[in-house]
Amino acid sequence: MDRYVTGAVIRKLREDKKMTQEELAAKIFVSSKAVSKWETGQGFPDVTLLEPLAEALGISVIELLSGEDIRNLNRSSNMTRCKFYVCPVCGNVINATGGAVVSCCGITLPALEAEPCDEGHQIKVETVKDEYYVTVDHPMTKDHYISFLVAVSDGGVQLVKLYPEGPCETRFRKYCIRKMYAYCNRHGLFMLKN
Repeated sequence: MDRYVTGAVIRKLREDKKMTQEELAAKIFVSSKAVSKWETGQGFPDVTLLEPLAEALGISVIELLSGEDIRNLNRSSNMTRCKFYVCPVCGNVINATGGAVVSCCGITLPALEAEPCDEGHQIKVETVKDEYYVTVDHPMTKDHYISFLVAVSDGGVQLVKLYPEGPCETRFRKYCIRKMYAYCNRHGLFMLKN
């Protein structure tokens, strides 16, 4: 484990909750002196205390360890605000309806930031009856390829996984699509402008 909870994080989260060291200590059954030592960097909470400490501070253990307080501000689950995460180790694609702490293969993953399509990553869309036929004129070699295509509508996400040396095309149901994305394994996420 290359990261562990720091005193500065504990202090900030405790103060955000408007708790004293004594109140936090009482919630997790330790002394206020122990909390003081953690916050001043003279010690660390025992691993068995991470779950109760995170619960008392109102965050997840992963957030506590990462030092970030991540809140999903997309309470209405507006699908156009969904986030995508890709594991660099196994290639797992994870979709969340908003901000989240996501980890895979022991790595905390950042949300992908979509860029507008550039010359090498143009998403082309043709209407075929009640579907969109989507292509990207992009190499599909073993080391450089479009990994997935996504269409986001009001009611959900259509994600199609693509593979090296395969075609870079798919069809999406036409229903209320608001955004389309393509993910290049070398250059990241690209979004088709409306």
